[in-house]
Amino acid sequence: MSLTADDLIRFLRDELNIEDDLDAGTELFSTGILDSVAMMNIIGFVEEKAGIEVRPADVTLENFDTLQRIVDYAREQA
Repeated sequence: MSLTADDLIRFLRDELNIEDDLDAGTELFSTGILDSVAMMNIIGFVEEKAGIEVRPADVTLENFDTLQRIVDYAREQA
């Protein structure tokens, strides 16, 4: 399965009720839009949608701070 930035935006809006303007480069965690609880929800969504397992060591801002980084990470793990 593939994961897109649009999939993530829909998830953030529908499941986490995020109303901020979002695009592929929006910094999610370093700006405070999302917190650690939201991170756990995103990880679960990414694992299910992309069909991958996210290793705890991979949960970094480098991999998860923007929608594009999340999509790139999922693609690399598939």
